[in-house]
Amino acid sequence: MGAARVFVARMAGLAVFGPDGERIGKVRDVVVSLRVDPSPPRVLGLVVELATRRRIFVPMLRITSIDPGAVTLSTGSVSLRRFTQRPNEALVIGQVVDAPVRLMESGEDAVVVDASIEQTRSRDWVVGQLAVRPRRTRLTRRTQVNVVPWSAVSGLTLSDRQGTEGLLAVFETMRPADVAAALSELPIKRQHEVVDGLDDERLADVFEEMSEADQRELLGHLGSERAADVLEAMSPDDAADLLGELPAAESDRLLALMEPEESAPVRRLLRYSADTAGGLMTPEPIILRPDATVAEALAHIANPDIPPALASMVFVCRPPAETPTGRYLGCVHHQRLLREAPFELVAGIVDSELARLTPEATLEEITRYFAAYNLVAGPVVDGEDHLLGAVTVDDVLDHLLPAGWRDEMTEPTDGYVGSGSGENRLASEVAGEVDSA
Repeated sequence: MGAARVFVARMAGLAVFGPDGERIGKVRDVVVSLRVDPSPPRVLGLVVELATRRRIFVPMLRITSIDPGAVTLSTGSVSLRRFTQRPNEALVIGQVVDAPVRLMESGEDAVVVDASIEQTRSRDWVVGQLAVRPRRTRLTRRTQVNVVPWSAVSGLTLSDRQGTEGLLAVFETMRPADVAAALSELPIKRQHEVVDGLDDERLADVFEEMSEADQRELLGHLGSERAADVLEAMSPDDAADLLGELPAAESDRLLALMEPEESAPVRRLLRYSADTAGGLMTPEPIILRPDATVAEALAHIANPDIPPALASMVFVCRPPAETPTGRYLGCVHHQRLLREAPFELVAGIVDSELARLTPEATLEEITRYFAAYNLVAGPVVDGEDHLLGAVTVDDVLDHLLPAGWRDEMTEPTDGYVGSGSGENRLASEVAGEVDSA
Protein backbone atom coordinates (compact mmCIF):
# COMPACT_ATOMS: atom_id res chain seq x y z
CA MET A 1 0.00 0.00 0.00
CA GLY A 2 2.43 2.69 -1.11
CA ALA A 3 4.35 4.25 1.79
CA ALA A 4 4.37 2.33 5.08
CA ARG A 5 4.47 5.61 7.07
CA VAL A 6 2.92 8.90 6.03
CA PHE A 7 2.86 12.30 7.73
CA VAL A 8 -0.73 13.50 7.65
CA ALA A 9 -0.04 17.17 6.89
CA ARG A 10 1.45 16.09 3.56
CA MET A 11 -1.79 14.27 2.67
CA ALA A 12 -3.97 17.39 2.83
CA GLY A 13 -5.22 18.20 -0.66
CA LEU A 14 -3.97 14.96 -2.27
CA ALA A 15 -6.15 13.81 -5.16
CA VAL A 16 -8.16 10.62 -4.56
CA PHE A 17 -8.58 8.27 -7.54
CA GLY A 18 -10.58 5.13 -8.16
CA PRO A 19 -8.95 1.94 -9.49
CA ASP A 20 -9.59 2.99 -13.12
CA GLY A 21 -8.02 6.40 -12.69
CA GLU A 22 -11.27 8.32 -12.26
CA ARG A 23 -10.85 11.29 -9.91
CA ILE A 24 -13.17 11.07 -6.89
CA GLY A 25 -12.08 14.07 -4.82
CA LYS A 26 -9.28 15.25 -2.55
CA VAL A 27 -8.16 14.45 1.00
CA ARG A 28 -9.30 16.90 3.65
CA ASP A 29 -8.49 15.01 6.87
CA VAL A 30 -7.76 11.69 8.55
CA VAL A 31 -10.26 10.18 11.01
CA VAL A 32 -8.94 8.29 14.05
CA SER A 33 -10.66 6.44 16.88
CA LEU A 34 -9.42 7.79 20.21
CA ARG A 35 -8.60 5.38 23.03
CA VAL A 36 -8.91 5.69 26.78
CA ASP A 37 -5.37 4.43 27.34
CA PRO A 38 -2.22 6.02 25.82
CA SER A 39 -1.87 3.38 23.09
CA PRO A 40 -1.79 4.66 19.47
CA PRO A 41 -5.28 5.32 18.10
CA ARG A 42 -6.52 3.39 15.13
CA VAL A 43 -6.96 5.20 11.81
CA LEU A 44 -10.51 4.64 10.56
CA GLY A 45 -10.33 6.39 7.20
CA LEU A 46 -10.14 9.65 5.27
CA VAL A 47 -12.44 12.62 4.92
CA VAL A 48 -12.62 13.19 1.16
CA GLU A 49 -14.11 16.30 -0.44
CA LEU A 50 -15.95 15.67 -3.68
CA ALA A 51 -16.16 18.11 -6.59
CA THR A 52 -19.56 19.17 -5.23
CA ARG A 53 -17.87 20.25 -1.95
CA ARG A 54 -19.64 17.45 -0.08
CA ARG A 55 -17.32 15.73 2.41
CA ILE A 56 -17.63 11.96 2.72
CA PHE A 57 -15.89 9.21 4.69
CA VAL A 58 -13.68 6.61 2.95
CA PRO A 59 -12.59 3.65 5.16
CA MET A 60 -8.90 2.72 5.22
CA LEU A 61 -9.88 -0.77 4.05
CA ARG A 62 -10.84 0.79 0.71
CA ILE A 63 -7.45 2.42 0.18
CA THR A 64 -4.97 0.61 -2.06
CA SER A 65 -2.06 3.04 -1.89
CA ILE A 66 -0.97 6.36 -0.44
CA ASP A 67 1.69 7.92 -2.63
CA PRO A 68 3.30 11.40 -2.58
CA GLY A 69 1.03 12.57 -5.39
CA ALA A 70 -2.26 10.73 -4.87
CA VAL A 71 -4.40 8.28 -2.91
CA THR A 72 -5.79 5.31 -4.84
CA LEU A 73 -8.90 3.37 -3.82
CA SER A 74 -9.62 -0.29 -4.44
CA THR A 75 -13.12 0.56 -5.71
CA GLY A 76 -14.86 3.42 -7.43
CA SER A 77 -17.99 2.81 -5.35
CA VAL A 78 -18.09 4.97 -2.23
CA SER A 79 -20.78 6.11 0.17
CA LEU A 80 -22.01 9.59 -0.69
CA ARG A 81 -23.42 10.03 2.81
CA ARG A 82 -22.15 13.27 4.30
CA PHE A 83 -19.37 12.72 6.86
CA THR A 84 -20.48 13.19 10.46
CA GLN A 85 -17.94 12.94 13.25
CA ARG A 86 -18.72 10.59 16.14
CA PRO A 87 -17.98 11.23 19.83
CA ASN A 88 -15.03 8.84 20.01
CA GLU A 89 -13.40 10.15 16.83
CA ALA A 90 -10.89 12.91 16.17
CA LEU A 91 -9.72 14.62 12.99
CA VAL A 92 -5.94 14.62 12.83
CA ILE A 93 -5.52 17.86 10.85
CA GLY A 94 -8.50 19.62 12.34
CA GLN A 95 -8.15 18.61 16.00
CA VAL A 96 -4.86 16.86 16.76
CA VAL A 97 -2.49 19.18 14.89
CA ASP A 98 -2.00 22.39 16.96
CA ALA A 99 -3.35 20.61 20.06
CA PRO A 100 -1.48 21.29 23.34
CA VAL A 101 0.22 18.25 24.88
CA ARG A 102 2.67 17.50 27.64
CA LEU A 103 5.83 15.44 27.14
CA MET A 104 5.65 12.56 29.63
CA GLU A 105 9.40 12.25 30.25
CA SER A 106 10.29 15.92 30.76
CA GLY A 107 6.93 17.35 31.79
CA GLU A 108 7.43 20.07 29.19
CA ASP A 109 4.43 21.63 27.43
CA ALA A 110 4.40 21.30 23.65
CA VAL A 111 2.20 21.67 20.58
CA VAL A 112 1.54 19.02 17.92
CA VAL A 113 2.67 20.17 14.47
CA ASP A 114 2.11 16.90 12.55
CA ALA A 115 1.34 13.21 13.00
CA SER A 116 2.41 10.11 11.11
CA ILE A 117 0.17 7.14 10.32
CA GLU A 118 1.69 3.71 9.81
CA GLN A 119 0.63 0.12 9.28
CA THR A 120 0.88 -2.57 11.96
CA ARG A 121 1.56 -6.24 11.36
CA SER A 122 -2.19 -6.84 11.34
CA ARG A 123 -2.51 -4.36 8.41
CA ASP A 124 -4.37 -1.81 10.54
CA TRP A 125 -3.25 1.82 10.36
CA VAL A 126 -2.45 3.68 13.58
CA VAL A 127 -1.09 7.09 14.54
CA GLY A 128 2.42 5.96 15.48
CA GLN A 129 4.33 9.21 15.96
CA LEU A 130 3.78 12.89 16.60
CA ALA A 131 5.91 15.82 15.52
CA VAL A 132 5.84 18.23 18.47
CA ARG A 133 7.37 21.61 19.17
CA PRO A 134 7.95 22.77 22.76
CA ARG A 135 5.94 25.89 23.59
CA ARG A 136 7.78 29.18 23.08
CA THR A 137 8.07 31.80 25.77
CA ARG A 138 9.11 35.40 25.41
CA LEU A 139 12.62 34.47 26.44
CA THR A 140 13.09 31.57 24.02
CA ARG A 141 13.71 31.43 20.30
CA ARG A 142 11.71 29.25 17.95
CA THR A 143 12.22 25.71 19.25
CA GLN A 144 13.12 22.60 17.31
CA VAL A 145 10.51 20.07 16.20
CA ASN A 146 10.92 16.60 17.73
CA VAL A 147 9.31 13.37 16.56
CA VAL A 148 8.11 11.24 19.48
CA PRO A 149 5.87 8.16 19.87
CA TRP A 150 2.17 8.81 20.49
CA SER A 151 2.51 7.27 23.97
CA ALA A 152 5.23 9.80 24.89
CA VAL A 153 2.69 12.62 25.31
CA SER A 154 -0.39 13.18 27.43
CA GLY A 155 -3.48 15.19 26.62
CA LEU A 156 -4.76 13.33 23.56
CA THR A 157 -6.53 10.25 24.96
CA LEU A 158 -10.30 9.97 24.99
CA SER A 159 -10.44 10.57 28.75
CA ASP A 160 -8.24 13.67 28.36
CA ARG A 161 -10.45 15.20 25.67
CA GLN A 162 -13.88 14.08 26.88
CA GLY A 163 -15.74 14.88 30.08
CA THR A 164 -17.80 12.22 31.81
CA GLU A 165 -20.84 12.95 29.63
CA GLY A 166 -18.71 12.53 26.52
CA LEU A 167 -17.30 9.24 27.75
CA LEU A 168 -20.79 7.95 28.49
CA ALA A 169 -21.85 8.84 24.93
CA VAL A 170 -18.84 6.95 23.54
CA PHE A 171 -19.40 3.92 25.78
CA GLU A 172 -22.99 3.65 24.53
CA THR A 173 -21.59 2.71 21.10
CA MET A 174 -19.19 0.06 22.43
CA ARG A 175 -19.54 -3.58 23.38
CA PRO A 176 -19.72 -4.30 27.13
CA ALA A 177 -16.36 -6.13 27.05
CA ASP A 178 -14.71 -3.11 25.42
CA VAL A 179 -16.32 -0.73 27.92
CA ALA A 180 -15.03 -2.89 30.78
CA ALA A 181 -11.50 -2.81 29.35
CA ALA A 182 -11.63 0.95 28.77
CA LEU A 183 -13.12 1.62 32.21
CA SER A 184 -10.23 -0.17 33.92
CA GLU A 185 -7.80 2.29 32.28
CA LEU A 186 -9.49 5.36 33.77
CA PRO A 187 -8.46 6.98 37.07
CA ILE A 188 -10.55 5.74 40.00
CA LYS A 189 -12.40 9.05 40.33
CA ARG A 190 -13.40 9.02 36.65
CA GLN A 191 -14.38 5.34 36.92
CA HIS A 192 -16.78 6.20 39.71
CA GLU A 193 -18.26 9.10 37.71
CA VAL A 194 -18.88 6.86 34.69
CA VAL A 195 -20.36 4.06 36.79
CA ASP A 196 -22.71 6.56 38.46
CA GLY A 197 -23.85 7.70 35.01
CA LEU A 198 -24.64 4.24 33.62
CA ASP A 199 -28.10 2.77 34.13
CA ASP A 200 -28.40 -0.53 36.02
CA GLU A 201 -28.95 -2.70 32.92
CA ARG A 202 -25.94 -1.31 31.06
CA LEU A 203 -23.76 -1.44 34.17
CA ALA A 204 -24.77 -5.06 34.71
CA ASP A 205 -23.65 -5.92 31.17
CA VAL A 206 -20.29 -4.22 31.81
CA PHE A 207 -19.87 -5.85 35.23
CA GLU A 208 -20.20 -9.28 33.62
CA GLU A 209 -17.09 -8.55 31.52
CA MET A 210 -14.89 -7.17 34.32
CA SER A 211 -12.12 -8.86 36.23
CA GLU A 212 -12.99 -9.97 39.76
CA ALA A 213 -10.77 -7.28 41.28
CA ASP A 214 -12.51 -4.50 39.33
CA GLN A 215 -15.93 -5.93 40.16
CA ARG A 216 -15.23 -5.95 43.89
CA GLU A 217 -13.80 -2.42 43.89
CA LEU A 218 -16.72 -0.89 41.99
CA LEU A 219 -19.30 -2.92 43.89
CA GLY A 220 -18.05 -1.27 47.07
CA HIS A 221 -18.49 2.16 45.49
CA LEU A 222 -22.11 1.48 44.50
CA GLY A 223 -23.47 0.99 47.98
CA SER A 224 -25.61 -1.96 49.05
CA GLU A 225 -28.93 -0.88 47.54
CA ARG A 226 -27.65 -0.15 44.04
CA ALA A 227 -25.27 -3.12 44.15
CA ALA A 228 -28.29 -5.36 44.74
CA ASP A 229 -30.13 -3.72 41.82
CA VAL A 230 -27.15 -4.34 39.51
CA LEU A 231 -26.87 -7.95 40.67
CA GLU A 232 -30.57 -8.43 39.83
CA ALA A 233 -29.90 -7.15 36.29
CA MET A 234 -26.92 -9.50 35.79
CA SER A 235 -27.22 -13.04 34.47
CA PRO A 236 -27.76 -15.34 37.47
CA ASP A 237 -24.57 -17.30 36.76
CA ASP A 238 -22.46 -14.12 36.59
CA ALA A 239 -24.10 -12.75 39.72
CA ALA A 240 -23.37 -16.04 41.50
CA ASP A 241 -19.72 -15.92 40.41
CA LEU A 242 -19.39 -12.39 41.80
CA LEU A 243 -21.14 -13.14 45.08
CA GLY A 244 -19.05 -16.28 45.46
CA GLU A 245 -15.93 -14.10 45.59
CA LEU A 246 -17.27 -11.92 48.42
CA PRO A 247 -17.12 -12.64 52.15
CA ALA A 248 -20.12 -14.73 53.22
CA ALA A 249 -21.62 -11.95 55.35
CA GLU A 250 -21.50 -9.44 52.49
CA SER A 251 -22.87 -11.97 50.00
CA ASP A 252 -25.78 -12.82 52.32
CA ARG A 253 -26.57 -9.14 52.88
CA LEU A 254 -26.76 -8.44 49.13
CA LEU A 255 -28.86 -11.54 48.48
CA ALA A 256 -31.29 -10.39 51.17
CA LEU A 257 -31.63 -7.00 49.42
CA MET A 258 -32.44 -8.59 46.06
CA GLU A 259 -36.01 -9.37 45.04
CA PRO A 260 -36.83 -12.99 46.01
CA GLU A 261 -37.61 -14.06 42.44
CA GLU A 262 -34.22 -12.65 41.32
CA SER A 263 -32.18 -14.08 44.19
CA ALA A 264 -33.70 -17.59 44.06
CA PRO A 265 -31.79 -18.81 40.95
CA VAL A 266 -28.59 -17.22 42.25
CA ARG A 267 -28.94 -19.02 45.57
CA ARG A 268 -29.41 -22.33 43.71
CA LEU A 269 -26.21 -21.78 41.75
CA LEU A 270 -24.24 -20.91 44.87
CA ARG A 271 -24.94 -24.39 46.22
CA TYR A 272 -22.61 -25.86 43.60
CA SER A 273 -18.85 -25.65 43.35
CA ALA A 274 -17.76 -22.92 40.93
CA ASP A 275 -15.83 -25.37 38.72
CA THR A 276 -18.71 -27.82 38.15
CA ALA A 277 -21.52 -27.77 35.61
CA GLY A 278 -23.92 -26.67 38.36
CA GLY A 279 -21.72 -23.71 39.22
CA LEU A 280 -21.03 -22.77 35.58
CA MET A 281 -24.52 -23.11 34.14
CA THR A 282 -27.03 -20.40 33.42
CA PRO A 283 -30.51 -21.25 34.74
CA GLU A 284 -32.16 -19.25 31.93
CA PRO A 285 -31.65 -21.10 28.63
CA ILE A 286 -34.34 -21.18 25.93
CA ILE A 287 -36.93 -23.66 27.18
CA LEU A 288 -40.00 -24.68 25.16
CA ARG A 289 -42.89 -27.04 25.74
CA PRO A 290 -43.26 -29.94 23.27
CA ASP A 291 -46.31 -28.32 21.61
CA ALA A 292 -44.30 -25.24 20.60
CA THR A 293 -43.77 -24.71 16.87
CA VAL A 294 -40.54 -24.23 14.95
CA ALA A 295 -41.61 -20.63 14.29
CA GLU A 296 -41.83 -20.00 18.04
CA ALA A 297 -38.40 -21.53 18.57
CA LEU A 298 -36.85 -19.38 15.86
CA ALA A 299 -38.46 -16.28 17.37
CA HIS A 300 -36.76 -17.04 20.70
CA ILE A 301 -33.40 -17.62 19.00
CA ALA A 302 -33.72 -14.32 17.11
CA ASN A 303 -33.99 -12.35 20.36
CA PRO A 304 -30.91 -10.05 20.35
CA ASP A 305 -30.71 -10.27 24.16
CA ILE A 306 -29.93 -14.00 23.97
CA PRO A 307 -26.14 -14.64 23.80
CA PRO A 308 -25.07 -16.49 20.63
CA ALA A 309 -23.96 -19.61 22.51
CA LEU A 310 -27.32 -19.94 24.28
CA ALA A 311 -29.13 -19.35 20.99
CA SER A 312 -27.41 -22.37 19.44
CA MET A 313 -30.10 -24.73 20.76
CA VAL A 314 -33.47 -24.83 22.50
CA PHE A 315 -34.40 -27.29 25.23
CA VAL A 316 -37.76 -29.09 25.20
CA CYS A 317 -39.32 -29.93 28.56
CA ARG A 318 -42.65 -30.79 30.17
CA PRO A 319 -44.17 -27.97 32.27
CA PRO A 320 -43.10 -26.06 34.25
CA ALA A 321 -40.87 -24.31 31.72
CA GLU A 322 -38.72 -22.54 34.33
CA THR A 323 -35.73 -24.29 35.86
CA PRO A 324 -35.86 -26.73 37.46
CA THR A 325 -38.29 -27.84 34.77
CA GLY A 326 -40.62 -30.74 34.35
CA ARG A 327 -39.28 -33.82 32.60
CA TYR A 328 -36.49 -33.01 30.14
CA LEU A 329 -37.27 -34.42 26.67
CA GLY A 330 -34.24 -33.30 24.67
CA CYS A 331 -32.92 -30.42 22.62
CA VAL A 332 -33.22 -29.01 19.10
CA HIS A 333 -30.18 -27.49 17.39
CA HIS A 334 -30.70 -24.14 15.64
CA GLN A 335 -29.52 -25.57 12.31
CA ARG A 336 -32.24 -28.23 12.47
CA LEU A 337 -34.82 -25.53 13.15
CA LEU A 338 -33.74 -23.68 10.00
CA ARG A 339 -34.36 -26.80 7.92
CA GLU A 340 -37.90 -27.44 9.13
CA ALA A 341 -41.26 -25.91 8.20
CA PRO A 342 -42.34 -23.15 10.60
CA PHE A 343 -45.60 -24.95 11.51
CA GLU A 344 -43.87 -28.18 12.61
CA LEU A 345 -43.81 -28.98 16.34
CA VAL A 346 -40.45 -29.07 18.10
CA ALA A 347 -41.51 -32.36 19.72
CA GLY A 348 -41.18 -34.02 16.30
CA ILE A 349 -37.55 -33.00 15.76
CA VAL A 350 -36.17 -33.17 19.29
CA ASP A 351 -32.75 -34.79 19.80
CA SER A 352 -33.27 -37.06 22.79
CA GLU A 353 -30.04 -39.01 22.30
CA LEU A 354 -27.56 -36.21 23.07
CA ALA A 355 -25.66 -36.91 26.28
CA ARG A 356 -26.43 -34.68 29.26
CA LEU A 357 -24.26 -33.08 31.87
CA THR A 358 -24.87 -33.70 35.54
CA PRO A 359 -24.60 -30.72 37.90
CA GLU A 360 -21.56 -32.39 39.50
CA ALA A 361 -19.66 -32.72 36.20
CA THR A 362 -16.14 -31.33 36.53
CA LEU A 363 -14.55 -28.70 34.30
CA GLU A 364 -12.47 -31.39 32.59
CA GLU A 365 -15.57 -33.48 31.90
CA ILE A 366 -17.42 -30.47 30.50
CA THR A 367 -14.49 -29.61 28.22
CA ARG A 368 -14.37 -33.16 26.86
CA TYR A 369 -18.15 -33.07 26.38
CA PHE A 370 -18.00 -29.94 24.19
CA ALA A 371 -15.06 -31.30 22.20
CA ALA A 372 -16.67 -34.71 21.66
CA TYR A 373 -20.03 -33.40 20.46
CA ASN A 374 -18.86 -30.18 18.74
CA LEU A 375 -21.16 -28.02 20.86
CA VAL A 376 -21.15 -24.51 22.29
CA ALA A 377 -23.94 -25.23 24.81
CA GLY A 378 -25.08 -28.29 26.70
CA PRO A 379 -27.96 -29.25 29.03
CA VAL A 380 -27.45 -29.78 32.76
CA VAL A 381 -29.97 -32.36 34.01
CA ASP A 382 -30.42 -33.84 37.49
CA GLY A 383 -31.07 -37.48 38.38
CA GLU A 384 -34.85 -37.01 38.14
CA ASP A 385 -34.75 -35.67 34.56
CA HIS A 386 -35.28 -32.02 35.50
CA LEU A 387 -33.42 -29.48 33.35
CA LEU A 388 -31.46 -27.25 35.75
CA GLY A 389 -29.78 -25.01 33.19
CA ALA A 390 -27.23 -24.96 30.38
CA VAL A 391 -23.47 -24.58 30.29
CA THR A 392 -22.05 -22.49 27.44
CA VAL A 393 -18.56 -22.54 26.00
CA ASP A 394 -17.80 -18.97 27.11
CA ASP A 395 -18.32 -20.01 30.75
CA VAL A 396 -15.89 -22.89 30.25
CA LEU A 397 -13.26 -20.66 28.63
CA ASP A 398 -13.62 -18.14 31.44
CA HIS A 399 -12.50 -20.82 33.90
CA LEU A 400 -9.87 -22.40 31.64
CA LEU A 401 -8.02 -19.14 30.99
CA PRO A 402 -5.44 -18.03 33.58
CA ALA A 403 -6.53 -15.78 36.43
CA GLY A 404 -6.48 -12.11 35.42
CA TRP A 405 -6.98 -12.75 31.70
CA ARG A 406 -9.53 -9.92 31.50
CA ASP A 407 -6.91 -7.46 32.75
CA GLU A 408 -4.61 -8.50 29.90
CA MET A 409 -7.30 -7.45 27.36
CA THR A 410 -6.49 -3.82 28.16
CA GLU A 411 -2.85 -4.17 27.08
CA PRO A 412 -2.08 -2.76 23.61
CA THR A 413 -1.73 -5.35 20.86
CA ASP A 414 -1.67 -5.34 17.09
CA GLY A 415 -5.34 -6.36 17.26
CA TYR A 416 -6.28 -3.24 19.21
CA VAL A 417 -8.86 -4.77 21.51
CA GLY A 418 -11.77 -2.41 22.05
CA SER A 419 -11.47 -0.60 18.73
CA GLY A 420 -14.68 -1.97 17.29
CA SER A 421 -15.88 1.49 16.29
CA GLY A 422 -13.93 1.13 13.05
CA GLU A 423 -16.04 -1.85 12.01
CA ASN A 424 -19.21 -0.02 13.01
CA ARG A 425 -18.17 3.01 10.96
CA LEU A 426 -17.34 0.80 7.96
CA ALA A 427 -20.64 -1.09 8.20
CA SER A 428 -22.68 2.09 8.27
CA GLU A 429 -20.81 3.54 5.30
CA VAL A 430 -21.17 0.34 3.25
CA ALA A 431 -24.92 0.32 4.02
CA GLY A 432 -25.26 3.70 2.33
CA GLU A 433 -22.84 3.03 -0.48
CA VAL A 434 -23.64 4.01 -4.06
CA ASP A 435 -21.57 4.16 -7.20
CA SER A 436 -19.71 7.46 -7.23
CA ALA A 437 -19.76 7.47 -10.99
